[in-house]
Amino acid sequence: MFRRLTVLAVAVLTALIAPALTACQNTDSWVLAKAADGWAAQYADAANTSYEPTAGADTLRLEWMRSVKGEMAASVALGSGDYLAANAQTSAGCSLMVWETDNKARQRWCTRLVQGGGMSSPLFDGVDNLYIGQPGAMLSFPVTQWIRWRKPVIGMPTTPRILEPGQLLVVTHLGQVLVFDAHRGNVVGAPLDLVSGVDPKDSERGLTDCGPARPRCPVAAAPAFSAATNVVVLSLWEPGADAPVLVGLRYRPGQSPLLTREWTSDEVGGGPIASPVLSEDGATVYVNGRDDRLWALDTADGTAKWSVPLDFLAQTPPSVSADGLIVAGGGPGAKLTGIKDDGKVQWVRDDVTPLTTSSQSGSEVAYTVARDGDDGQTLLVFDPADGRTVNTYPLPRASGWPVGVSIGHDRRVVTATSDGMVYGFAPA
Repeated sequence: MFRRLTVLAVAVLTALIAPALTACQNTDSWVLAKAADGWAAQYADAANTSYEPTAGADTLRLEWMRSVKGEMAASVALGSGDYLAANAQTSAGCSLMVWETDNKARQRWCTRLVQGGGMSSPLFDGVDNLYIGQPGAMLSFPVTQWIRWRKPVIGMPTTPRILEPGQLLVVTHLGQVLVFDAHRGNVVGAPLDLVSGVDPKDSERGLTDCGPARPRCPVAAAPAFSAATNVVVLSLWEPGADAPVLVGLRYRPGQSPLLTREWTSDEVGGGPIASPVLSEDGATVYVNGRDDRLWALDTADGTAKWSVPLDFLAQTPPSVSADGLIVAGGGPGAKLTGIKDDGKVQWVRDDVTPLTTSSQSGSEVAYTVARDGDDGQTLLVFDPADGRTVNTYPLPRASGWPVGVSIGHDRRVVTATSDGMVYGFAPA
């Protein structure tokens, strides 16, 4: 009798303890950095698709406009909450700014970075920690302006990317490739140097060549990463070369080395310009050629799949939807152009000059900033399926050139100009 009671007591105790032990298992995964739900960085995601799956608002209202009191060369980042981050180049005072998008752009906090890295945008993770580079260093900020970590790098970091939860990819303009622990700032594995003989004490060398994508800036644009294939693609202008090439890296989680150089491709006519963009399945990379063509290459080996003439030099990357609809990049002389994933042009708008990459939101709405008259700018809402205009919203006092359109998780739309004006639109 006593033995049966003992066995019963042990069984009851085990039944009580087992759920508790299960509940106490490691839950560190929730603190591992993931990209924000909003427009986490320039071109939306790590693949540079400029695509947001949420159906966008076809009718907007201008909620606020504000100046950074300086210049901008990259679009703003939008977090999982209501924060906006802008990387400005200012003569004095703050340059990195965080504002509240739903509160008339009220400033949350700001700080000053070493100037010279305006072509890179900040990156928000899922809890609104911020990652941003400055010449010679990579930094992370919490939701306040106090620095979480700051680590030295060789060169100016391009827009960072999250490879997998907790791991941050940083590629500098001088060709140094690093993976950081996003929480602690430690380098994971060994850095990969794409360019030899770089002076580690001169992180500003060639920075002025990055904007116009000239030879002294080896990596002039942010890389693209696909978690589907663990491939990283970037443009590289090697010292002494006549033109830049595309380079494919392989990310190998848990292995050593963590990153390997898999291929180099000179298929793109005249060399690539602007950031590459990866397809939903990671099997294809799309990139502008300096030969006025849009190119599609196989990410397995860098061989060309197809190319299509645009009859203009697209100076910003294309956008690519989840189902493969491509809208060609923008710039002076560009035409709003929709292309299928087989290289066939689906539609062309000769009457619209898109000045930015088009940002797609769902299957029926896309946004770009287009030329309005001789020197004006307007936010154009259009249907990416056929290019027809849905709405237009002139940007008051816009000057300089537009730096992109960001779409929030709440369907707010934010655009900015190189002269530092930022415009916040809300769904009407």
